[in-house]
Amino acid sequence: MARDTLWQRLRGWVRPDPGRHVATAPRDAAGSTQVADSLRALLDDPTIPAAVRGELAGDFGRIEAMLDKLERGELHVAVFGRVSTGKSALGNALLGREAFAVGVLHGTTTEAGHAMLDEAQHDGLVLIDTPGINELDGEARERLAFEVAEVSDLVVFVGDGDLTREELDALKTLAATQRPLLLALNKADRYGADELADLLAHLRLRVAGLVRAEDVLAVAARPTPQRVVEVDARGHEQVREQARMPDVAALRERLLAIAAREGKTLSAINAGLYAGRLTDQVSARIAQTRQAVAAKLIRQYCLAKGLAVALNPIPVADLLAAAGLDAAMVVQLSRVYGLPLTRAESGRLVAVISAQLAALMGAIWGMQLVASALKGFSAGLSVLVTAAAQGALGWYATVLIGRAAERYLVAGKSWGEGGAKRAVADIVAGLDRDSILREAREEILRRLRNPGATR
Repeated sequence: MARDTLWQRLRGWVRPDPGRHVATAPRDAAGSTQVADSLRALLDDPTIPAAVRGELAGDFGRIEAMLDKLERGELHVAVFGRVSTGKSALGNALLGREAFAVGVLHGTTTEAGHAMLDEAQHDGLVLIDTPGINELDGEARERLAFEVAEVSDLVVFVGDGDLTREELDALKTLAATQRPLLLALNKADRYGADELADLLAHLRLRVAGLVRAEDVLAVAARPTPQRVVEVDARGHEQVREQARMPDVAALRERLLAIAAREGKTLSAINAGLYAGRLTDQVSARIAQTRQAVAAKLIRQYCLAKGLAVALNPIPVADLLAAAGLDAAMVVQLSRVYGLPLTRAESGRLVAVISAQLAALMGAIWGMQLVASALKGFSAGLSVLVTAAAQGALGWYATVLIGRAAERYLVAGKSWGEGGAKRAVADIVAGLDRDSILREAREEILRRLRNPGATR
């Protein structure tokens, strides 16, 4: 499909090093337009079953949101970190207003909040606050945080000192999402100039390969108030605290520079990567649905053939020649897999499979098959029991033909490098013959003894 090529091209735009930004992505609007067209094609794809759309409704909703984001030209930035590192405060400082709740207790941020950067409205930069990675209800909130990261274009990880093992592990996980990462050392006002320089150098070494050195920045989202000593007219000293302005200029400028230089490209790449994963999910769900339908269809034809053989016994050697029902089954399977075969094509396919099965079913193997079909019955075989055994052989032959035809269709009407002989042999080897024959005998006997029985 055309969009498969686009997803491959989008993945090729990203450097292997997860700490690096886009390397050779196009700088014009063509890339975003291509991605937007591909997102619309995915949303409108008529081949996706309604049931699959229902199961993946949330993911399709995200694709719609991404399409809206691309059309608005927005860049979404997720802010991560432990509780109390000042994530929300940093977002507020960047915005210049109280957009996100700030608190000292765990659980202040329980869901993602969005706010437009005041200073960058023309660039469409959007901040996304997230729960702390070490929240008490950690698993659910951490999952929410990483879901936000998946649909974000850029990640700012906030720390307030040397990184803990938990923080470093989180950084590695975030880097694996192929999102550009910035590390903001918050509460920088607590350190002297030399101490701060040493800490930044240490952090750059620890995150080498995850975050670029120039993207490790010091900030002070809510600086500690400054103690000011004032002396009144009578010489009495009074101490008061004076609030200090946030110091986030370096981070703000870095975000704006990335937004101006790579914003639309990052949005297009990340939307493409997410849609590519969704395409894979859709394909997997469709395959699962088709397999379930195919399994039910094969069983229906197994029962029909098994009963037909039981009621009109034919020699074991002629079981594979009773191909009428098998050909009809293969026609139905081809429709399930979206590769319709004519009745003539289906007959030829059954003939190929039957020839391979006949080659595998030598005289010794054939006798073993008959023994397996009769296994478990009493020595005094009644006509009914014998009929059920022969019907079970017909059932088993249809299972083999159905599974082989299914493999051929799943591979796009191809037997693969090993050809039909190898494919059919693999099917025979992969099935539990005795359990299939046992089930077939029991079901056919039940139907023969009670013709009106239904499952």
